[in-house]
Amino acid sequence: MEVFYFPCDEKYKNHVGGVKVNQEFRVFLATNRGEDAFLVVTKEAQGEHTVYYDMNKCEGGYEYSMHVTSSGLYFYHFEVVVDGKREFVFSDENLHATLTGNQEWQLTAFDDIYNAPSFLENGIFYQIMVDRFAVGSERKKTKRNMTYRADWGGLPTYKADEKGIVRNGDMFGGNLDGVREKLDYLASLGVKCIYLNPIFEASSNHKYDTADYTKIDSDFGDEISLKNLVKDADARGIKVILDGVFSHTGSDSVYFNKEGNFDSVGAYQSKQSPYYGWYDFKSFPDEYDCWWGVKILPCVKEDNPGYNEFINGSGGVIEKWMDTGIAGWRLDVADELPDIFLDNLTRAVKGKNPDALVLGEVWEDASNKISYGRRRRYFQGAQLDSVTNYPFKDGIVRLITQGDVGALSRTVHQIINNYPPKVVNNLMNTLSTHDTMRIITTLSDEELPDSKDERANFTLKDYESAKARLKVGAILQYTLPGVPCLYYGDEAGMQGCEDPFNRRCYPWNSEDNELIEFYRALGKLRLESELNGGKFKQTGTYPFVFEFTRGENLVIVANVGEKDYKLENKVTDLVTEKDIDSVSAMSAIVYRRKG
Repeated sequence: MEVFYFPCDEKYKNHVGGVKVNQEFRVFLATNRGEDAFLVVTKEAQGEHTVYYDMNKCEGGYEYSMHVTSSGLYFYHFEVVVDGKREFVFSDENLHATLTGNQEWQLTAFDDIYNAPSFLENGIFYQIMVDRFAVGSERKKTKRNMTYRADWGGLPTYKADEKGIVRNGDMFGGNLDGVREKLDYLASLGVKCIYLNPIFEASSNHKYDTADYTKIDSDFGDEISLKNLVKDADARGIKVILDGVFSHTGSDSVYFNKEGNFDSVGAYQSKQSPYYGWYDFKSFPDEYDCWWGVKILPCVKEDNPGYNEFINGSGGVIEKWMDTGIAGWRLDVADELPDIFLDNLTRAVKGKNPDALVLGEVWEDASNKISYGRRRRYFQGAQLDSVTNYPFKDGIVRLITQGDVGALSRTVHQIINNYPPKVVNNLMNTLSTHDTMRIITTLSDEELPDSKDERANFTLKDYESAKARLKVGAILQYTLPGVPCLYYGDEAGMQGCEDPFNRRCYPWNSEDNELIEFYRALGKLRLESELNGGKFKQTGTYPFVFEFTRGENLVIVANVGEKDYKLENKVTDLVTEKDIDSVSAMSAIVYRRKG
């Protein structure tokens, strides 16, 4: 018996991806045999039963139209009766039908509670660590625990002090006014949304140790600085989102006040502190739950009513900063934020701006993520608009460094199948972030040194080869479903191993201008094409070649092999504007087919 089914093809499932509650959709199982067939569906929830749907015989196989009445995760397979015996049809690792194995297909059902944000259409994200991007207004230099550097572009401090602590206290002077002064540059790249790493008052340069959620860090400016940035960005069609770090605070904060630097009575100082209930003390005051064991980052109990109200309630932190005109939030470690907190946060954000973005940091497939023993419901309607898309990054890296076409194909199809379409359209497609090595370093075939001291000043010997690989990765990043997120300086050729070497200052006046022009061409391509929301279809399965279409006529071909890949006809590459009849080794092109 032969069977065919592939949920990412509208021939077999006419609504690709997650489906809305009560939205009718059709599935079609192609088979050359069978007296009867059943669609077998199970909802993942306690007390739910498996349901058998008797499929209708049609030309070429069996079909069934159905809808689901409640949000959640559903799993399904097919059973075909052949000569009185049931044959089981499951999914292989590529989501195609197989008569072996026991892997079911996933169906994500969501309530359409909030509209998807629209402002990202055809544009890109641009991620900025404020201290390392650009210096605008005069530096304040007011904090006793900071080291104010005068050597823009110097090596960040990475060694521990005499107490064995890496302080992350060196500041190079970037601020919000500096970002504002570079808005025309960002617009030239096709940026539609600036994602700022944390900007609230904190005791580090990275600001993930929040000291006061109600204040902009004085090293970056003040509330007026943010409002001016938002206003001037809006004038250029650019939105601004903030990094919300709500799973933990700093120990040196208004709320914990371990170092006694604030006038408040912090949770560390007294059980009578108004903030005591926010934290989980094992043995007061020195043993407490902290993020990944880092003592300067005490974890918050996000379901504590007082904390929840402070962040998400009327007049709370979310509403305060939404009133400045920001367009939403990227939520740090979203898998550590409980459902009730995410529900309330999303409600607060959308209450201020229905078109705002709520995007979570999740490193895996977020549709079926399990964290702390619980299946998450990010995409079922009441929470995230989308997530950080590390799976695509991992697939792109494997393709370029290992020639693994299948890995990227599987990853893209899994995400498209498992996520609601509006989530896919707003994915934050990253290749570098503040948490990962610079992508040009990652993609290089050069061996990285083992020690941190050697990695501190590591630079590529064959930069041009690495840049060629970067260009392939960037074209895929910009053309696969979702929204590319450019980490500041990647477009300028910035290199670097892990934190803090990936967090150096933007190299103003010593950029790779040829690479910047390449990224500008990609930004222009997105603005002028059907990449946002255009259907994805993989069109070839050749060794070392990943080929696909977006929309009706846009074709992308990435050749990661050592030989040129011959095209059927001469085409015009939309990135370089050159006429070509083959795709060179380790390169990628985008063209529009005729007809």
